[in-house]
Amino acid sequence: MKKIFLIGAGLSASTLIKYLLDNSEKHNWKLRVGDVSVDTVKEKLKGHKNAEAVEFDIFNEKQRSEEIKNADIVISMLPARMHHLPAESCIKYKKDMVTASYVSDSLKEMKTDVEKSGILILNEIGVDPGIDHMSAMQIIDRIKETGGEITAFRSYTGGLVAPDFDNNPWNYKFTWNPRNVVVAGQGPAAKIIRNKKYKYIPYHQLFKRTERTYVDGYGEFEVYPNRDSLKYRHSYGLDDIPTMIRGTMRRPGFCKAWNVFVQLGATDDTYTLEDSGNMTYNDFVNTFLKYNPNLTTEEKISEYLNIDEDSSVMYKLRWLGIFENKKIGLKNATPAQILQKLLEEKWKFEERDRDMLVMQHKFEYEINGKKKEICSSMVIEGEDHVHTAMSSTVGLPVGIAVKMILTGKIKEKGIQIPISKSIYDPILEELKEFGINFKEKEREI
Repeated sequence: MKKIFLIGAGLSASTLIKYLLDNSEKHNWKLRVGDVSVDTVKEKLKGHKNAEAVEFDIFNEKQRSEEIKNADIVISMLPARMHHLPAESCIKYKKDMVTASYVSDSLKEMKTDVEKSGILILNEIGVDPGIDHMSAMQIIDRIKETGGEITAFRSYTGGLVAPDFDNNPWNYKFTWNPRNVVVAGQGPAAKIIRNKKYKYIPYHQLFKRTERTYVDGYGEFEVYPNRDSLKYRHSYGLDDIPTMIRGTMRRPGFCKAWNVFVQLGATDDTYTLEDSGNMTYNDFVNTFLKYNPNLTTEEKISEYLNIDEDSSVMYKLRWLGIFENKKIGLKNATPAQILQKLLEEKWKFEERDRDMLVMQHKFEYEINGKKKEICSSMVIEGEDHVHTAMSSTVGLPVGIAVKMILTGKIKEKGIQIPISKSIYDPILEELKEFGINFKEKEREI
């Protein structure tokens, strides 16, 4: 019997756990799931005979060592900054490990030790990163195999609310971590390349620099650049590509309205506001605006950002309630925390709601003197609040990868991401069985 130790039973683990348990009988697996909340684990395991729940503290070195020592493979669904902790034990006891998140700097520093140990640490095997890598590489390799030269690559992903449940003027609800949405784009300038020209987009310009795209059956979306679009050029074999952009998808109009908060400073998480517990939302917005007792807060915003008071942007802001004299009730809060509290009330993902994951790749390439474009799109809607689109697209690739490692179909060692044909082809093929499939269109340009 093969023993799988899964660390973390949060939102993204639900479909993963189901997949592992559904396959446990056939492959003779025993699943042990560790989390700070053992009740959360038990709820997801539902008393399955091939599963065990354990209260687990990743910072307890003795417990961590014991659990990993007794496992055949480890899955870490922890935040990326914590992966080095189970990785240390995996190196020591020569156990393979799988994660869905980006390769952290601390993990990169372990590269030599991982290789000496002869184990595999497979990262970035969720949705973004994960399915984006695999689906892109499948097309990149195919174009190259037929003699084509790729001249532009754009890759977009968005976690949104499904159309049937899209019922607010922002066309958005919190289907995932609210904090990540509020602080998205902060940090180093986003980096892209367009027609061989490097472009660096600072945070205060990020939501102005959008592109539009269209997905069959789902209409228009807008895209803002996502961090460093160029970090995978080498991994993808596109070192000299003239244009490369990775972005986050939202519905049209979202970015223009969100940019109001960015320009005000309302997404800042680096300081706290005096007496925030007694502030109203109108007071909160007013703290960022020039003192003028003769103008309303709405009039000040309109003047400061040159926005028409009757515009769709102002309508979105009014709908949120940021001009209301409703008490915030958060003591010693940062601007970002106050904004998040309001948005969690207004963008609440209700029990009846369903989420949607949208991904699209666009490739421009030249072959036999002709210029062509391939547009490859995927849309997945969630089943319910447990098996969401996000949980499915994160968890299923992880589960399939674990199965392939345990059955000897993945033979790579070291620190890897899923960009080799031997990994991405079978995983993408099995994902089709779960409705995770890309539709391609090709045209001459």
